[in-house]
Amino acid sequence: MMRAAKAARVCVKKRTSRRPRRDGLEGSGGLWIAAGESVVRVSRRDSKEIKVMAEITAQLVKELRERTGAGMMECKKALTEANGDIEAAVVVLRKRGQAAADKKSSRTTQQGTIGTYIHPGAQLGVLVEVNCESDFVARTDDFQELVRDLAMHIAAADPQFVKREDVTPEAIEKERDIQKGRALNEGKPEKMIEKITEGRMAKFYEEVCLYEQPFVKDNTVTIEQLVKNKIAKLGENISVSRFVRFKVGGSAPAETPAAE
Repeated sequence: MMRAAKAARVCVKKRTSRRPRRDGLEGSGGLWIAAGESVVRVSRRDSKEIKVMAEITAQLVKELRERTGAGMMECKKALTEANGDIEAAVVVLRKRGQAAADKKSSRTTQQGTIGTYIHPGAQLGVLVEVNCESDFVARTDDFQELVRDLAMHIAAADPQFVKREDVTPEAIEKERDIQKGRALNEGKPEKMIEKITEGRMAKFYEEVCLYEQPFVKDNTVTIEQLVKNKIAKLGENISVSRFVRFKVGGSAPAETPAAE
């Protein structure tokens, strides 16, 4: 509050028994607040910022931290930017996390760990290799939590590829032919067939590509966003290298590697 007051253009008068307005009272010239032995008048614009800061409680910051995993100061800044609206603050943090993750995405990941998930009943299991830049990050609770979540998600959602670029040309051509034929059989206009097919291909990628699937524990977040949120928090690039999913009685599983 004091920092915002100092940064604003202020009108300062010595505190007397007859001051023009009480501390904290907003008048035509802005907001009058106590500042040591003086009464400080802050502009209307800055008074709004002071009010927003006052409304950002420790509980609000804690709730945002629990939802996003971001640091305390980052949460405070996001809430201030969002005028105390926690949903808008989540969007702000996700955008920042996306930008930070994009900057780190080209960095080499040669450390990491192999995570496992065995479904109750031991009829379904997953192995997944998740990489990062250092063994220090690989040992952190946040990274290990991500690996466990990814293994569990793969068991539940059964992706076939890591990313869209990993889908084989044969699989793409086969699915495109299926969707084109489906659109024709539905009697769709000829000129709309390609557009409809491409729209359905986007759904196909969402179904078969790990990074494009909605996270099973929070379907408002894709796996790619989940990984990028951890990149932003841990400060290192993170990537899924490969995974394999086993099911009792199923055919021999093929390893699903990411594209080089």
